[in-house]
Amino acid sequence: MSTTQTGHPKGLYVLFVTEMWERFSYYGMRALLTLYMVNALLFDREQGSQIYGSYTGLVYLTPLIGGYMADNYWGNRKSIVIGGLLMACGQFFMFASGSILGDVPTARMIMYVGLAFLIFGNGFFKPNISTMVGSLYAETDKRRDAAYTIFYMGINLGAFFAPLVCGGLGEQYNADGTSITSAFKWGFLAAGIGMLVSVAIFIYLKDKYIVKPDGSPIGAVPAKVIKTDAVDTAEELKSTFTAKQVGIWSAVAVALLLVFKYAAGQDWIGAFIFSLAIAAPGLIISDGTLTKIEKERIWVIYIVAFFVIFFWAAFEQAGASLTYFAAEQTDRTLGTTVIPASFFQSINAVAIVIFAPIFGLLWTYLGNKNQEPASPYKQAIGLFLLAIGYLVIAVGVKDLGPGVKVSMFWLITLYTIHTFGELCLSPIGLSMVNKLAPVKFASLLMGVWFLSTAAANKFAGVLSSFYPEPEKLAQGIVPNFMGFPIGDLYSFFMLFVVMAGVAAIILFFLSRKLVTMMNGVE
Repeated sequence: MSTTQTGHPKGLYVLFVTEMWERFSYYGMRALLTLYMVNALLFDREQGSQIYGSYTGLVYLTPLIGGYMADNYWGNRKSIVIGGLLMACGQFFMFASGSILGDVPTARMIMYVGLAFLIFGNGFFKPNISTMVGSLYAETDKRRDAAYTIFYMGINLGAFFAPLVCGGLGEQYNADGTSITSAFKWGFLAAGIGMLVSVAIFIYLKDKYIVKPDGSPIGAVPAKVIKTDAVDTAEELKSTFTAKQVGIWSAVAVALLLVFKYAAGQDWIGAFIFSLAIAAPGLIISDGTLTKIEKERIWVIYIVAFFVIFFWAAFEQAGASLTYFAAEQTDRTLGTTVIPASFFQSINAVAIVIFAPIFGLLWTYLGNKNQEPASPYKQAIGLFLLAIGYLVIAVGVKDLGPGVKVSMFWLITLYTIHTFGELCLSPIGLSMVNKLAPVKFASLLMGVWFLSTAAANKFAGVLSSFYPEPEKLAQGIVPNFMGFPIGDLYSFFMLFVVMAGVAAIILFFLSRKLVTMMNGVE
């Protein structure tokens, strides 16, 4: 296939549709999860937030397992099919859970089983389909970047429709405003069907269209020799680190696990994620063969990953505390229609589709004038915009009386501003790790990046657990975050204003040094 072609191989659109339906399944279920736990399974909001954080945190850890299995045993194709079927099973377990709400303890247990299937299924599916997009093109093919842009649109298309369809089916209310809990199962069923559609499309069309430029099949056999994002990390550990180093940092991980569990009060999942997110980077940076420049560039990755945790921990309130807010404190009436709270999770996807081209043009314009901000500065801007979004909604709820609901305007504005912040962060991430990581640590540092995202999602659940619940406040139970009482919504949202704002200021002043470290020479 010529590198000068302007069209794209049909395999790209097969992967586009496959990923679109998989994201439809994921975001459709996520839009309902916290509402389902609180209204149907009778968890309080704190418990629901913690479970939500554990689920989304583990979703970002299992791709390391799935990528390893694909590269060493199954290949991309088989991994995608297995992952898709596991996720479909997970959605059908969620449907089964919603079908026996007369027995809440059993319904809860079945939900946990469903979440486990979804977590592991995502690990096999997600990293492998993204890898296959690049494999459709020759190394010198200039269409590769455009292909990933098209693929990203598939993700957002699925994320847009999912809350509308699954939320519309699963989130329903009685005339008095109480939740019709028996309806949740239909949203989960729709998500399960969407996942089966994704797998069916992939199985039916993969042999015909998902091929390399030379016509050979993509992902049919494991890439045991080729170094990829899912390289055999165990082999790297063995060949790079001494037994003493591994032993020391393993002991550190265990010590941190116990500290997070018993001193910080985290659950075992949170303690595991947070301890691993510290110990793994420590092991890598302890390698004695690293040059000064390499260590500096690794430190850039670590510092950026640290600030990314604060961004996504606040951004990912969308599926937890902001869903509670949409359901309970937002006036969702539009004429005679009551808009489901889950619908608001579609705003981000719509805003990305609308504004991503504008931001792309902005960065190109500034780049042509040599005025485009470096990646750390963009991240600081993203954090600042995140703080602005929460400041807007904090103003909207200030002095809000009991039972009073605010206009949808506040929530729509928050989600839109947060999307601007996300678009500022978009240049940062996997591409930065790829540029800065020493070749021998490329895979391990990619794993560290996934760990930071996992930690961010778990931290999002922890922060959401401080959402003030009227029932508990009436009993004098006031959430307390690091000594600061959170007795109303204004205090809760200001927590994110301060967190993101302080992080933005610190990162802004660190950015010049980070840019120097990124561009360092021997």
